Amino acid sequence: MPHDHPSITVTAFQDLIRQRYYATDSARGIPGTFMWFIEEVGELSTALMENAPGKTPTETQRANLSEEFADVLAWLMTLANIAGVDLAAALSKYTDPDRVKGVKD
Repeated sequence: MPHDHPSITVTAFQDLIRQRYYATDSARGIPGTFMWFIEEVGELSTALMENAPGKTPTETQRANLSEEFADVLAWLMTLANIAGVDLAAALSKYTDPDRVKGVKD
């Protein structure tokens, strides 16, 4: 899938989210922020069903699907920030060939 927009690293995105939202998100705390994250996951679920195989999604529904993926990722970054987790480091679980063994069924 070709990309016509600039890429961003996981670290840069997590830093961007931290700079923009950390004060508000940390004041809300993990439980409240997790609830917002779950709400976004629910919205992503709805968007996925609207774009499911066999359906003919509208252009608006396709655009919404992309936005919902972005929202879920942003809220995940927020949770990682307030929990003190470096997601780029955590992702080494998948990038280190000695740790990646097979797939889950």
